Amino acid sequence: MKDKFIKQFVPIMAAFIVLPWLVQISDQSPYYMKLIIQALMWVVIGSSWNLLAGYTGQISFGHAIFFGTGAYVAAMLREHAAISAWWGILVAPPVVVIVAFIIGWVCFRLRGPYFALATIAVAEIFRFMAKSNWLSKWTGGMTGLDFLPDWVDKMPYYYVMLAIAAGCLLVIWWVSRSKWGYYFVSIREDQDAAESMGISAFKYKSLSLGISAAFTGLAGVFYVNFEGYIDPEVVFNLNTISIMAILVAIIGGAGTLWGPAVGAFIMVLVQETFRSALFGMGPTWLSQTHAFVFGLLVILVILFMANGVVGDWGKVRRIFGRRPAAAGGK
Repeated sequence: MKDKFIKQFVPIMAAFIVLPWLVQISDQSPYYMKLIIQALMWVVIGSSWNLLAGYTGQISFGHAIFFGTGAYVAAMLREHAAISAWWGILVAPPVVVIVAFIIGWVCFRLRGPYFALATIAVAEIFRFMAKSNWLSKWTGGMTGLDFLPDWVDKMPYYYVMLAIAAGCLLVIWWVSRSKWGYYFVSIREDQDAAESMGISAFKYKSLSLGISAAFTGLAGVFYVNFEGYIDPEVVFNLNTISIMAILVAIIGGAGTLWGPAVGAFIMVLVQETFRSALFGMGPTWLSQTHAFVFGLLVILVILFMANGVVGDWGKVRRIFGRRPAAAGGK
């Protein structure tokens, strides 16, 4: 599996390195570049969530906490320290990991749906804190924080996001093949049995959460640099951040390396198609149906591909490929 992943990873990364030069041929290259950048950002968020939930079995509805914290650390560096928000790439991950360990210390006392519900509650607390009056001096309150992005051209943003996505995939691949990864999976399968074998569930769930949070925070840092604006309702949003991360992983294939990457491009394509009313060629009401389509897509995946597109790739090939020849060559 190790060699197989690397053999797949190298040509895919090579293709993505040259992709912007091919996209520039199109008259709408800025639009397509923005979509690809968004998809790469969701590769990072979805893969990070997948490490915690798909590998370690801890279903989180609160990953917006780490995305928003990373984004606000970067924005406040620009706003209050008068330095580039890109320094958030170095500053935000340690801050986010500390936040994650504190949350884990409280929430990992719970299991199953109780843990998931606790993460929702904590995420809402962070959202209300960010827009509260007593923190508005730092966060900008409801109006948020804004500044001019460093680059007009999207090419630099693309390569920064590609590097973060590549690093995220490589780290998760390494972790999944290490002793940590095996401990994560054993906790997912049976936490009591894992603890009876001497594996500290709290320790390794915290490690999984820390790695997951760090990369989600990096995605938040990139987002604020790319958009030049954040507010609490955007970066701490349950629907557009936490739920989207879950959908990306489930549709692509939770517990697989490539699943969230595939799911990210599927979800961004579906989202943009319906939000733009089929690129202006469909009726306007179609642009309001993307949430319904997301729900329908999840139902179809659960019914026919419970392990996601990557996890059930054999089924996908049988559906869209040639049927196997009958016995006897008939």
